[in-house]
Amino acid sequence: MTLFTGITPLYGSSLLYAGPASLVWGWVVVSFFTWFTTGSLYFWAAHLASPKWGPFASWCCAWLETIGLIAGMGTQAYAGSQTLQSIILLCTGTNKDGGYFAPKWLFLCMYIGLTIIWAVLNTFALEVIAFIDIISMWWQVAGGLVIIIMLPLVALTTQSASYVFTHFEMSPEATGISSKPYAVILSFLVSQYSLYGYDSAAHLTEETKGADKTGPIAILSSIGIISIFGWALILALCFSIQDFSYLYDKSNETAGAFVPAQILYDAFHGRYHNSTGAIILLIVIWGSFFFGGLSVTTSAARVVYALSRDKGIPFSSIWRQLHPKHKVPSNAVWLCAAICIILGLPILKVNVVFTAITSICTIGWVGGYAVPIFARMVMAEQKFNAGPFYLGKASRPICLIAFLWICYTCSVFLLPTFYPISWDTFNYAPVALGVGLGLIMLWWLLDARKWFTGPVRNIDNENGKV
Repeated sequence: MTLFTGITPLYGSSLLYAGPASLVWGWVVVSFFTWFTTGSLYFWAAHLASPKWGPFASWCCAWLETIGLIAGMGTQAYAGSQTLQSIILLCTGTNKDGGYFAPKWLFLCMYIGLTIIWAVLNTFALEVIAFIDIISMWWQVAGGLVIIIMLPLVALTTQSASYVFTHFEMSPEATGISSKPYAVILSFLVSQYSLYGYDSAAHLTEETKGADKTGPIAILSSIGIISIFGWALILALCFSIQDFSYLYDKSNETAGAFVPAQILYDAFHGRYHNSTGAIILLIVIWGSFFFGGLSVTTSAARVVYALSRDKGIPFSSIWRQLHPKHKVPSNAVWLCAAICIILGLPILKVNVVFTAITSICTIGWVGGYAVPIFARMVMAEQKFNAGPFYLGKASRPICLIAFLWICYTCSVFLLPTFYPISWDTFNYAPVALGVGLGLIMLWWLLDARKWFTGPVRNIDNENGKV
């Protein structure tokens, strides 16, 4: 769960739909429901479902998580390219002073370049990645604190608390959306996209002492920390807005392409009459996308490797092969990179590519959370072995709330985000997901259900042998 990679890319569009108040309080609402939805593991889905339904549950969970993670690589590559586009523009003189604004073909090259770099590092430099992960953690914390504290202090003027917490403002001329409830729903997307990834703690429980206690603590504390830090970042950005309408003006200094970049520019240029501070903080944000994309690539390759090990992916014998020297699933890494690049190709023609990729990512990742939660909800109570964090009688109601919230989240990410709908504004996520998941379910019905048994055990329960 990273601070910048979720909030900054969708901040501008979410602010445009309904103004600051909906964005600020939307984060609080989504944070509340996120506490109900912790979970999602391939093994958990198989374990919580009955022996009859376990293979199907793990099949659904694994494929949803695979889709979410690979699309997650695309979100990091796109947002990283968008941030780099703004950095280049400000470094070469701003949009008003002849600065260079990267065209679509170069934007796509940056997207592909980042994806390839992550794949190369995951193939040949696993030891380096472990060190980079440590840097990434401190980069997120230190960089986040610097921006949260510095931005409102540097800005010449700040918005009033009344504006930030109560001001509702729609922009139907820009979005084509005139319905207030619909605008509010879309303004929540930044929060729903940002608040996931806490299952990473669950993935590490098998390597943790006292996992039945430390695992839940890690999951819940990660949600708590990111909820507080994320809200603080949103508040810092909202309080530092100088001119709402100017943020989206294509003739402004950042070409109206990346709203957080314009907020940073207005603050530092207004105070110091140069853009150096804005560029430095944009580099901090770009670093978060680089680190985040590298980490997501590692996770995506591991999930693809695990699923291919269980013969759950076509041509599994290829994707489960390890690099002879580095002992990493290199073929799985490059498969993920290739699919990620294909997802980004519409950048050349479609303006809402990021919306589509984030929709696929969120529905896949968060949708996977629903599988073990639903399995637990319908599981006979006498068959459930409770742990230290057992919720007792509240367990099933919480599962129900979590499941309904996940269904709602997945549904809203399928909605059109701009009107009128055209090829230029079409959200292709429903088509991509419909075709992909349809083929996966067809494969299950026709063939996979006959032989797929779920996750392969690495340890014999009876004798403890690996």
